[in-house]
Amino acid sequence: MEILFWVPVAFLLYGAVRAVEVRISRSDRQLARVERKLDLVLDHLGLQEHDPRLGEVIELLRSGKKIHAIKRYRELTDADLKQAKEAVERLG
Repeated sequence: MEILFWVPVAFLLYGAVRAVEVRISRSDRQLARVERKLDLVLDHLGLQEHDPRLGEVIELLRSGKKIHAIKRYRELTDADLKQAKEAVERLG
């Protein structure tokens, strides 16, 4: 008899979790779009983002250690590999 109660509850919980995942995914995509647009605006204006934490990344890049710079950028910013590579290339 308990199973008749828990099966619908499990389906409802799964549906709720899935709905939250979809909303988070959509928000991530929207945020990425806004960041790309902001990067284009900064590039158009000839401005660069200066983050004091990125000094180490710039030093690694200047010493020819691009892969280490990308790895350190990811550690500092929690960016994915593609974002980190693009950001480090913009720094160089």
